[in-house]
Amino acid sequence: MPDAVLNVSTPALTLAELVNAAQRQQQAGSTEAAVALYRQWLQDGPPAMRHVAFFNLGTLLGTLQRPDEAEAAYRGALALQPDFPHARLNLGHLLERGGQQEAALAEWRAVIAANPAVDLKVHAWNNTGRLLEQQRRYPEAEAALRQSLLLDADQPSVIQHYVHLRQKQCAWPVYAPVGDVGPNRLLQGTSLLAMMGLSDDPALQLLSATRFALERVPKPAPVPMHKSMPPRTGKIRIGYLSGDLHMHAVGLLSPELFELHDRSRFEIWAFCWTPESDQPQRQRIVRAMDHLVRLGGVDDTTAARLIAEAGIDVLVDLQALTNGARPAILGHRAAPVQVSYLGLPGTCGLPGVDWLLADSYVLPPEAEPYYTERPLRLPHCYQVSDRQRAVAPRPARSTYGLPDDQVVYCSFNNNHKFTPEVFGAWMRILQQVPASVLWLLADNDTARENMLAQADSHGVARARLIFAPRVAPPEYLARFQCADLVLDTFPFNAGTTASDALWMGTPIVTLSGRSYISRMAGSLLTAVGLPELATTTLAGYEALAVLLGRQPARIASYKRYLAEHGRSSPLFDMPQLVRDIEAQFERLALEHRAAD
Repeated sequence: MPDAVLNVSTPALTLAELVNAAQRQQQAGSTEAAVALYRQWLQDGPPAMRHVAFFNLGTLLGTLQRPDEAEAAYRGALALQPDFPHARLNLGHLLERGGQQEAALAEWRAVIAANPAVDLKVHAWNNTGRLLEQQRRYPEAEAALRQSLLLDADQPSVIQHYVHLRQKQCAWPVYAPVGDVGPNRLLQGTSLLAMMGLSDDPALQLLSATRFALERVPKPAPVPMHKSMPPRTGKIRIGYLSGDLHMHAVGLLSPELFELHDRSRFEIWAFCWTPESDQPQRQRIVRAMDHLVRLGGVDDTTAARLIAEAGIDVLVDLQALTNGARPAILGHRAAPVQVSYLGLPGTCGLPGVDWLLADSYVLPPEAEPYYTERPLRLPHCYQVSDRQRAVAPRPARSTYGLPDDQVVYCSFNNNHKFTPEVFGAWMRILQQVPASVLWLLADNDTARENMLAQADSHGVARARLIFAPRVAPPEYLARFQCADLVLDTFPFNAGTTASDALWMGTPIVTLSGRSYISRMAGSLLTAVGLPELATTTLAGYEALAVLLGRQPARIASYKRYLAEHGRSSPLFDMPQLVRDIEAQFERLALEHRAAD
């Protein structure tokens, strides 16, 4: 009911009547009128329950994207009732969005200190843990999530973050029970990304993927959206779907894929929510596209409609279930052929994705029952790469504090890929090759200290672990030349990192397991011509690394081979790899056109 026809003046309304009147205004599409009602009531209305009116006003102003006024309203509520937890929780969110992270944390800590109802306290602990994780204050974040789980064990999303936080810190064992959250709940709550780093069991990875799809992704549309569009004719249109087309592993590997497509037969589209920037990598990718459709701020249904209206024959999802992905778009089936590639090396469990680009090494026939997608096997290697990546001048070992007269083993993989089993093998390798050091990525202080403690427990001097800082991509590539041998992680193999190492001429010893992601580096080694560096047991992996460490001449021969033949091998033959991908896409697209 509009204000003008209210039978009583706004100040005379009870709070309940005010709330009802404001809700009617909102339902009529007039949020501004609802705001005016609250402002008038607060100015002239009764003193009782004014803190609730201030709170409601703050939420309305927040929806209108007026943060300063919303903050003033929440503070008005707290001035009247300082222990009002709902206002503090909302104020914290508002402050966080405004970049005032410490102020936001202070509000949530005040909620916790006030000891409100359990659900509000859990909310505050979760907000605190989430923001601390974003700030890379991992021990504090983990402590906050532990408190939340002690209050409420039935929180799968919190369990998911808790498990991955422990991975990031190399806090082993990762599955550390919390109150009523025992091993089974920890396993069930493990995200697909975390599971890929904990087990090479393809059944467990399938379980994680399908659980996420069932619980978090809307059910697919009953009628594929592409069926309502005109028949597809002319050049085959390939659409790439991603929010990672910039300085990200996917964005670093894929530019030549986009650039080398045969424009006489294919039209290349990007459907993208990557933040815009002048970053050279971003601009190169943008230039490689025939059409770029920006999906930032566009809802999933509208995004799918834009894809369908573009007449895309093959939609290639480059994210699947990785951070920032938008899997709901795929459920609308905007294209007749929808393929998962590159971003997620494994099954995504999404009903909208029918195909997965692979090769016979990463996805052998016996593994197919553990994938919801059907494989599109390429003849050599599944992974594209970029032959134009910039490389800085070769540095001296002394630049990074490395010895000139010892074997330098290295692993520049993210710390969350490290496991106690493989790290233990690394320590035994160092023990058996006394004149050697291990060069690792310094990802966070907690992980570093935990790794050093592991070295202590194995009787390995801390000085033999040398930590490398994060650097710009050209310097990162150049420093591979300072290492003798890369030691791969398992079960989460190196992907982009393995490609980088081999491109720079540094050999890698890997362990191949049962899952796609645990076989990535083996696929790359096979394609580059060094299949003997892919082992199949941890003991074999350890023995090979020791053997090579004791025989530097053999490492030198591998380096010589890579220098002379690596870049001309099938692994880095990007024109042929793109033709192989196009052949698969063309076959599927033409089959669907014929069926239509």
